[in-house]
Amino acid sequence: MPPNNQFGPITPITPAAGAVPSAMPPAMTPVTSGPAPAGSAAPVPPKPTVKNANSTQNSLLFSEIRDDLVIMADGSFRAVVVCKSINFDLMSASEREGVEFSYQNFLNSLNHPVQILIRSQRVDIGPYIELLGGIRKNQDNMLLGVLMDDYIGFIDALSQQANIMNKSFFIAIPYYPNGDAASLLEQSKGFFTKLFAPVKNTVTKIDSASYQKAKDEIKNRVEGVMSGLFQLGVQSVQLNTKELGELYYNSYNPDTAVREPLGNFDNITTTYVKKGVGDAIAAELGKAA
Repeated sequence: MPPNNQFGPITPITPAAGAVPSAMPPAMTPVTSGPAPAGSAAPVPPKPTVKNANSTQNSLLFSEIRDDLVIMADGSFRAVVVCKSINFDLMSASEREGVEFSYQNFLNSLNHPVQILIRSQRVDIGPYIELLGGIRKNQDNMLLGVLMDDYIGFIDALSQQANIMNKSFFIAIPYYPNGDAASLLEQSKGFFTKLFAPVKNTVTKIDSASYQKAKDEIKNRVEGVMSGLFQLGVQSVQLNTKELGELYYNSYNPDTAVREPLGNFDNITTTYVKKGVGDAIAAELGKAA
């Protein structure tokens, strides 16, 4: 028994021959069916597992990612559309006016709230340098080899002196089963009010009818947003379930994601065992052993 046991040190109990053990506290009651052997300590059942209310999982705002949707802890839904950027600076004055006018029409056509996210992420150019090194080894032309050596040295020095960033553009499209007015009431709460609020269960239960209705409504909203972006000349696509997981993983682990990107789970063939419902019984575990 570890020294930090909440019950304190345990003294071995040796019952006399033919004696009946006296009453013991519930935490000290032996779980074996027969009398304990002489000179051995009475077994103590393991302490019940206590869920950590301050765990990272309980601090997340979403409950599940499935069917290309993010199910939030409050029962609302999110779909995310990634957009390809356009070079606004190289456009002529008339082209800029056309893009601005189309963007105004796009915003005025929306009948639901959206969130525009611009995310900057550091790019790891190590694999790119390794690729160039492999091409350099197979280069027979001396002049091209010298030029490639200079270019690889320049890229390597640049990566060490400055952080090469990549910008991504996303549009989050929400759906609230209770209406968009409920979202305005939720957003009116302060940051610290949400931060110090009591921890709730992160598992959200939704019936099949409400879930199907949410999927249909989200689909219509996504198509409307992508159609409006197309009028701007912006190409867009909805993120699937795996891409949504990668987005959350990269957002919560910005440094780790550069060195350890999220793998492709479709290529994993290892089976896994799901934990059963309820707590294991110590006596049954002893019999199985």
